[in-house]
Amino acid sequence: QVQLVESGGGLVQPGGSLRLSCAASARTFSNYAVAWFRQAPGKERRFVATINWNGENLFYADSVKGRFTISRNNTKNTVYLQMNSLKPEDTAVYYCAARLFTIRVVPTEFDYWGQGTQVTVSS
Repeated sequence: QVQLVESGGGLVQPGGSLRLSCAASARTFSNYAVAWFRQAPGKERRFVATINWNGENLFYADSVKGRFTISRNNTKNTVYLQMNSLKPEDTAVYYCAARLFTIRVVPTEFDYWGQGTQVTVSS
């Protein structure tokens, strides 16, 4: 069983930055691929970024490529999402999710989810 807890959300002006964290409880966290998804009001949950178990395989949604960076520290059981040049359309609840070994981009492929953290980009 893996428990995930997101943090770092908040209100930021357009062009600003935030860093989200996803802390995991798993003793074998390094076996898990982790992804970030986001869900805006009235919309479906959408893929943002993913990272494999050792951090060498990364993949991003086109909408965030070049602005967001996913990384992980397996000694701290934590995955990060650095978000720069934020836009109003980035406003959503951000969720981290985990699955064993291989990366995926479809929400139904993930076994464990955090509770989400709100990101609001507004002036």
